[in-house]
Amino acid sequence: MELSISGSGKTVSVTDGVFGQAFREDLVHQVVNAYRAGGRAGTKAQKTRSEVTGTTKKFKRQKGGGARHGDYRAPIFVGGGVTFAARPRDFSQKVNRKMYRGAIASILSELLRQGRLSVVESFDAETPKTRDLVAKLEKLGGGRTLLVSESVSENLARAGRNVPGFAMVQVSTMDPVSLIAADRVLLTLDAVKKIEEWLA
Repeated sequence: MELSISGSGKTVSVTDGVFGQAFREDLVHQVVNAYRAGGRAGTKAQKTRSEVTGTTKKFKRQKGGGARHGDYRAPIFVGGGVTFAARPRDFSQKVNRKMYRGAIASILSELLRQGRLSVVESFDAETPKTRDLVAKLEKLGGGRTLLVSESVSENLARAGRNVPGFAMVQVSTMDPVSLIAADRVLLTLDAVKKIEEWLA
């Protein structure tokens, strides 16, 4: 299939296996959940009644004083241990390469069908001024924009680092969550070639 290059009147040939896939919601959902779960720290921890600081001495007699208690480390007391204490855990989920690549191809294909994906020969900033880049992005339609390019100039890096809703990534760091969250995805020609090599 052919993709038109914005602003040039030219086209670039791409494979249907990358940009012509049917949208697989179940696969994309699983991969997105796994990606987000992998970003969780999983460092939450609480202490049980055997781990909190305090004496284990029985503070009252067993009978005749109401409820029976052994020590103040019981969960019902302030400062006592937690009944079902949280433990550090790993939230990561296993997703094999074929599933991950299939989800990325499915997302790119759906973005193309929705008109949210555009191909440009190159994308750069003539000056390191944020306002110049903002004006350039507004001409493209505005909104949350994700630029996928294999090379980012210093001017573009300086101008784009403070623009809300604008992000720059390489093909190797492209992730499904960023693709889905973007209102518009811009692919440079070198990025398209890299994606073809990666997913074809």
